[in-house]
Amino acid sequence: MPSDCSTTSGRTARNTALAPTGPPPARLVLLFAVACGSAVANVYFAQPLLVTLGERFSLGSGLLGTLVTVTQAGYAAGLFLLVPLGDLADRRRLITLQLGLLAAALLAVALAPATAVLLAALAVVGALAVVAQTMVAAAAHLAAPAYRGRVVGAVTSGVITGILLARTVAGVLADLAGWRSVYLFSAAVTATLAVLLRRALPAGPPRAARLPYRRLLASTVALFARDRLLRVRGALALLVFAAFSTLWSSVVQPLSSPPWSLSHTAIGAFGLAGAAGALAAGIAGRWNDRGLAQRTTGTALVLLALSWLPLAFTRQSLWALAAGTVLLDFAVQAVHVTNQTLVHAVRPDAGSRIIGGYMIFYSAGSALGATGSSLAYAAAGWPGVSALGAAFSCAALLLWATTRTP
Repeated sequence: MPSDCSTTSGRTARNTALAPTGPPPARLVLLFAVACGSAVANVYFAQPLLVTLGERFSLGSGLLGTLVTVTQAGYAAGLFLLVPLGDLADRRRLITLQLGLLAAALLAVALAPATAVLLAALAVVGALAVVAQTMVAAAAHLAAPAYRGRVVGAVTSGVITGILLARTVAGVLADLAGWRSVYLFSAAVTATLAVLLRRALPAGPPRAARLPYRRLLASTVALFARDRLLRVRGALALLVFAAFSTLWSSVVQPLSSPPWSLSHTAIGAFGLAGAAGALAAGIAGRWNDRGLAQRTTGTALVLLALSWLPLAFTRQSLWALAAGTVLLDFAVQAVHVTNQTLVHAVRPDAGSRIIGGYMIFYSAGSALGATGSSLAYAAAGWPGVSALGAAFSCAALLLWATTRTP
């Protein structure tokens, strides 16, 4: 039996021989971006519908965040249990299978007759939506190092667009045909993308070793335990996305009540105000390829903290909300792309495990922001939410300032 050292050496030699020399085909990157955006949108569809879902399933304002939290909890479980499989299984089969199961779970949400069924189905949707991160890792795997930042940035632009359009699409469909139509529509789109990716993705095993599943999961924990950069960037993701979720999990409440009393469509349209986030992803990816990761992170975190100044005036001005949203989404996505590019470079052969582990921090932050903002709004209204979001943002800036390296 060959030793671990000789096995690793042989694998390294094969990987070097098969290493990509350029970016993946543009049409595949575009399909990745669309599929990632569609998958991750499912995690955010409920946000502009929270008040409606609360009324339909008799949930009080303090419990509305539960709908987001249970989805994020499922997402976190999927990140740990499913995304590492990208380093073990044929990515084409894994991605298309997860998309097919995701379509079935979305159908279950659309048909949910009671609260328990709705929450269980949302948790499964969250778990399977991690296919987006499997696709991010696959895209990075197919790109040469010199192109990796821009490829990850392009695919992440699709993720951001999906997050933004999720609120808009959900609002429009809910006004036209009820909240259930949102999930029926997404189930159909997801099934279609599964077929397209089955045809477009190259077949073949990934670069990593054929570890037993239990050791694969344990190695994810070990990677973060041993590497300081992974831990720091994970902690930044937790705080940044806690701030992001603080805004988007609670803003529906002041917008749907007086003096604004906006419709689902109007509330969802505010997601488009953050379209600058997609631009930030592309810019951050190119800056990372030029070695400007620390400067990108610091600038973005300053903007994130400043975004809560206009956001605090949401009840007085929709223009203030729009301006704050642009700043917040731009900052969050710039940090996110920078983080993903840096952590993947630590161990490209373990890309799926590292991306999955990193995104657990993201999911934990999103759940923390959703739960915290619901409680803050119930206790102190929008000023409490703004204070909470600013606290998360300033904590992220402080963490970066005290841990950054030249």
